[in-house]
Amino acid sequence: MAAAALLVVVVMLAAAGDGAAAALDAQAAYLARMKREFAGPAMARWDLSSSPAPAEYCRFPGISCDDADFNITGIDVTSWRLTGKLPLGLCSSLPSLREVRMAFNDVRGGFPAALLNNCSSQLEVLNISYAGVSGPIPADLLSAMAALRVLDASNNLFTGAFPAMALSNLTSLEVLNLNENPGFDHWRPPESMTKLRNLKVLILSTTSMRGGVPAWLGNMTALTDLELSGNFLTGPIPDTLASLVNLRLLELYYNELDGAIPDELGNLTALVDIDLSENMLTGGIPEPLCALPNLRVLQLYTNSLTGEIPAALGNSTKLEILSVYRNLLTGSLPADLGRYSPEFNVLEVSENSLTGPLPGFACAGGKLQYILVLSNLLTGPIPPEYGGCSPLLRFRLSNNHLSGSVPQGVFALPHVSIIDLSYNHFEGSIPPAIAGAKNLTSLFAAGNRLSGEIPPEIGDAWSLVKLDLSNNLIGGEIPGPAMAKLGRLNQLSLQGNRLTGEIPSELAELRSLNVLNLSENALSGKIPEALCELLPNSLDFAGNNLSGPVPAALIKEGLLESVAGNPGLCVAFRLNLSDPAMPLCDGNGGGRGGIRMAGRRSWIVVAVCAVVGVAAVMALARRWVRRRWAATGAGEEDGTSSSPASGWSAYEVTSFHKLSFDQHEIIEALIDKNIVGHGGSGTVYKIELSSGELVAVKKLWVSSSNKSGSKQNKYGAGAGEEEEDRELRTEVETLGSIRHKNIVKLYCCYSGADSKLLVYEYMPNGNLWDALHAGDNGDDGGLLFLDWPARHRVAMGVAQGLAYLHHDLTLPIVHRDIKTSNILLDAAFEPKVADFGIAKVLQAHSAIAGATTTTIAGTYGYLAPEYAYSSKATTKCDVYSFGVVLMELATGKKPIEPEFGETRDIVQWVAAKVAAAAEAEALDTRLAWSPYKEEMVQALRVAVRCTCSIPGLRPAMADVVQMLADAGPATGRNAKDPKPV
Repeated sequence: MAAAALLVVVVMLAAAGDGAAAALDAQAAYLARMKREFAGPAMARWDLSSSPAPAEYCRFPGISCDDADFNITGIDVTSWRLTGKLPLGLCSSLPSLREVRMAFNDVRGGFPAALLNNCSSQLEVLNISYAGVSGPIPADLLSAMAALRVLDASNNLFTGAFPAMALSNLTSLEVLNLNENPGFDHWRPPESMTKLRNLKVLILSTTSMRGGVPAWLGNMTALTDLELSGNFLTGPIPDTLASLVNLRLLELYYNELDGAIPDELGNLTALVDIDLSENMLTGGIPEPLCALPNLRVLQLYTNSLTGEIPAALGNSTKLEILSVYRNLLTGSLPADLGRYSPEFNVLEVSENSLTGPLPGFACAGGKLQYILVLSNLLTGPIPPEYGGCSPLLRFRLSNNHLSGSVPQGVFALPHVSIIDLSYNHFEGSIPPAIAGAKNLTSLFAAGNRLSGEIPPEIGDAWSLVKLDLSNNLIGGEIPGPAMAKLGRLNQLSLQGNRLTGEIPSELAELRSLNVLNLSENALSGKIPEALCELLPNSLDFAGNNLSGPVPAALIKEGLLESVAGNPGLCVAFRLNLSDPAMPLCDGNGGGRGGIRMAGRRSWIVVAVCAVVGVAAVMALARRWVRRRWAATGAGEEDGTSSSPASGWSAYEVTSFHKLSFDQHEIIEALIDKNIVGHGGSGTVYKIELSSGELVAVKKLWVSSSNKSGSKQNKYGAGAGEEEEDRELRTEVETLGSIRHKNIVKLYCCYSGADSKLLVYEYMPNGNLWDALHAGDNGDDGGLLFLDWPARHRVAMGVAQGLAYLHHDLTLPIVHRDIKTSNILLDAAFEPKVADFGIAKVLQAHSAIAGATTTTIAGTYGYLAPEYAYSSKATTKCDVYSFGVVLMELATGKKPIEPEFGETRDIVQWVAAKVAAAAEAEALDTRLAWSPYKEEMVQALRVAVRCTCSIPGLRPAMADVVQMLADAGPATGRNAKDPKPV
């Protein structure tokens, strides 16, 4: 019997050993299947070619095993850039599996079905964030996964019902993160979620949540992190949140909350960061909240808060960020603000009604980077300590009542990118120390009492892009050689000063210059002909003592207004009797003696008139013949369509520039052979004028109803067709008011009963889409012949054009359809933004982020996510679209490519590369030889910031220009982080 028993034991042990071996073999087999299912070079690190022993595959990257039995307990392939499906049998093959981390990959097939099999009782951690997962989250799957402690499925593309009830059953959950999944159906959180007693982190931002902030959240006392931002929450903030004694982070920004901030939030003694920005909150900032001992970040911007900023913030020892801009706050800033906070970093209180002095201790800790106090009622001098605040990046004080001399050290701050002193009462001069401001891109000091001269050392501040010293008391000469060193300068505004001497011809070397305003000074001498090479930039020399002939280019461009008020100037000819009164130049180029010369030239005038008269008669005869030809249908028998459009004599002309052609020359050229393209709104023609100049003409589609006899408006539409003509009116009104070198020039508009025509400057190199992607079908197109500096120049030009639209006009303009096909390229491949047919001119009271439109416009792949589901068109939508364009320039890829996956676009693809520090893998392979890889990587990082899913975190276009300048090929420096403006 004993022998028999021993035999049984031996057999059982043998069977157990065989079972354990089989289990280990199943683990290796599963890893092999996973390697086959997922495409990606990182999988080569799993060498499964020789049936490895458990001790071997437990050493594979991303694989964790227990020490005793070699059972796989974790799979972590985060940022491996894999594409594929998770094979079935995950937990049955890996029975000891506790953690699966697959973030920043491309997981196909929806929420992984492999988790349905035997994972319900063992899996504790699941992270599939940034994985492009689409479709619904199966509620039955979630309900069964009772062991889950961490579920992170953030930043995906889920749709359908939010699985709130299923989540309520996961009572072991400690971390729940479904952030940035706006495709869920609108939902309200059920009170059953209070069953999650162990939950510490609850992140449900941008998940289409509606209703009020649930009062029962106060019962979830284990919470340390509560984030519900970017939803549609309404009503007040419940005071029950004060029961969350462990709470460290509270984010409710970008909602529609109203009412007062509860004083009871001052009971949250563990609170470190609170952000209630972009709501409709009223009342004051609670003193108890500001007295919290651990508070580091207080962000309440863009609300309707009133009262004073509590003095308790001045006693804080932890405060790092104070951001309360765009409220209705009054009173003084706390005098000790920053005095006891060694990490104080951001002071942002702009657009309030604050009074009193600037806080003298703001930079006491030596970490302050942002002083943003513009548009208040502040008084007194700039504290001298600010001149030694070397970490400062942005220093903006404009539109206050500050006075005294600006500390010299302020102009020499080594890292500052913006100094904005405009519209105060500052005195003194700009010191030579400005040579030390190597990172300064914008110096604004308009509307003060600055005096002295412009120091030649300003040329050493070589990063300058914008310089505005207008309306001061600055005298002396303009230091031409110094200014010529500022190769990036885009704006030079010196009007309204006391400048003397001549206009330096060296200014013509500033090829990036867009605005040059020297008006209302005491400048003398001639206008340098070389400056005309900067046209069509904005030039203004009015109100000086200039003399001599006006350069012909200024006359031809219709810019005599820009030189008015200079009695010594004269013109060699006039294009229009409506031009400002200015004498004809005499034979020596002066403005006197023109009448004496008239008699001697009179016979020439008679002869010229005779020749012109004969030519006019011949032209009229020729046009009469052509019209008769068209009216009788001649030319139709051979199948051609050479007749001009009918009804040309009824056109009403609205011109925006001096024209070198008439409407007849345009109309007669609208024939099939001149068609170069068709768009959603009409046909585009390329027309060569008799002068040899080329123009582009957009002929808008018109409905048959437009040909009726109804009463016409000034755009040629019937009274019932105003909606149909909105696109034309918008484009005409927008482009007609714009003068910028990076925005396509609209010469004129012809409006008639049968057709509506827009005449533009012609761009010989087509659009950026064709330039980038023409070679995708195997031809030799694309930007193969343009290096990264050329592409960077394209990006800079577009960014400068958009910054002009957003920041430099009285009413900001939102383009709403920025894409590479709407970016045209001139002969030198300089970009020009085009197609404003769906642009939106924001009214002054709607120029903030809440401005809305009634219809969705734009192009798939370029649309900002919030515009797609909320119809809110803001400048930040343009920023997002520009980010996509920048990604195209750096990667050479289209916004939608098969390699991104069925549900992903270039934004998600690039974001994953950047997050994985693998940006180089995303760069255009056609530029593999480029020595500018680091600069291209920096551009990609700027693009990622531009395409942030939260609009408020995207930089303004003015900041984008500066980031691109910082990341340009000339320097290779890192782009700056997108901080407050």
